[in-house]
Amino acid sequence: MSRETGKELRNKVMYQIFVRNFSKEGTFKAITPELPRIHDLGVDIVWFAPIHPIGKKARKGSLGSPYAISDYRKINPEYGTMDDFKAIVEAIHEQGMKCIIDVVYNHTSPDSVLAKEHPEWFYHKADGSFGNRVGDWTDIIDLDYANEGLWDYQIETLKMWAEIVDGFRCDVAPLVPIDFWLRARKEVEEVRPDCIWLSESVDPGFIMTMRDMGLTAQSDCEMYQAFDILYDYDIYEKMTEYAAGKGPLQAYSEAINRQEYIYPDNYVKLRFLENHDQPRARFLFPDERALRNATAFLYFQKGMTLIYAGQEKGVSHLPSLFDKDEVDWKSKENIDLGDLMKRLYEIKQDELFTDSTYRTKTYEDNVLKAIHSRGGKKIIGIFSFKGEPGIIPIHAQDGCYENLIDGSTVEIMHGYVSLKGEPVIIDIS
Repeated sequence: MSRETGKELRNKVMYQIFVRNFSKEGTFKAITPELPRIHDLGVDIVWFAPIHPIGKKARKGSLGSPYAISDYRKINPEYGTMDDFKAIVEAIHEQGMKCIIDVVYNHTSPDSVLAKEHPEWFYHKADGSFGNRVGDWTDIIDLDYANEGLWDYQIETLKMWAEIVDGFRCDVAPLVPIDFWLRARKEVEEVRPDCIWLSESVDPGFIMTMRDMGLTAQSDCEMYQAFDILYDYDIYEKMTEYAAGKGPLQAYSEAINRQEYIYPDNYVKLRFLENHDQPRARFLFPDERALRNATAFLYFQKGMTLIYAGQEKGVSHLPSLFDKDEVDWKSKENIDLGDLMKRLYEIKQDELFTDSTYRTKTYEDNVLKAIHSRGGKKIIGIFSFKGEPGIIPIHAQDGCYENLIDGSTVEIMHGYVSLKGEPVIIDIS
């Protein structure tokens, strides 16, 4: 774990934007008017999916993936100019939020600037041609970090952007040597002392597959040496298996509890229900009451909360990475979760969410109870993932408590609490 990582990151909420599909215009300028609304949701950090030019060779779809980058040091002209980008970063700062950008350092597009100027910095197949180690990523070619010159170039690029932004989300970071990230963090700190480092860690199955191929794939424990925040992919599969009816909620609960003792005391996980690679939360939990419970648990979790643009409206369609496919902000099927998110953000600011002992338990395989406790203070959250009423046991003094989410009364009698199907958060300190 990076020794510099502060536990206060656990109180934060991050909002992800894919510029192309955020608006009809697909530009930085079109996002700016929305920043007050985003901030009002309770957002601390705005994360832009890659903002760089996209390669034309081997493109997927009509516009190509933003993760097939042709030039790390330029702005995608479809989004605007460098001045436009600097202006929106300034506007984000004026709202009291920070801004981070995507860093895609495992690979580039086949026609990238680096491929043309430094072909020796890339992985080559047996026949000498460019290639990649993950077969279905057909629109990219892999970099080879055995080349010291590549390290210098990539770190100088990070330092360039660190003059503008507050941090980096690093795509498939476990496939790039940890020693590179350690050096990068040290050098970038000279430019941006409070730089935020988020790693897209990878799921256990992917790690095993890559290692079986004899390739680098670092575990979360390794990545925490250089990064402040890691994805939740080590347990995400357990959640989706439950949502799909293929696994018990208990397995997800046990996976969460395991994180408490396998990671360092100041570990920070990026908690998410959805992102640009995964199904929307509304897709996983189509029932409105179930979605509200899942959303409340997302915020209650120990760690930083991620919202993907459109999630606050209960959008069910995941925008394509390869074509123009804008978020349908005004669909009649949308569910407005904005007020709920605002209130959950306020609850999340309690100092107990910064530093607590955290544990979860399930009941009847549809209700999850989670507890933050430390020094005599205890906050309990109870979430019905099917939105159904029920009665569960609870270790708390009998009496009436306020549901911090909506102000309703929650009664505990003879060691049991009766649920109405809505999420519950109570302070029993």
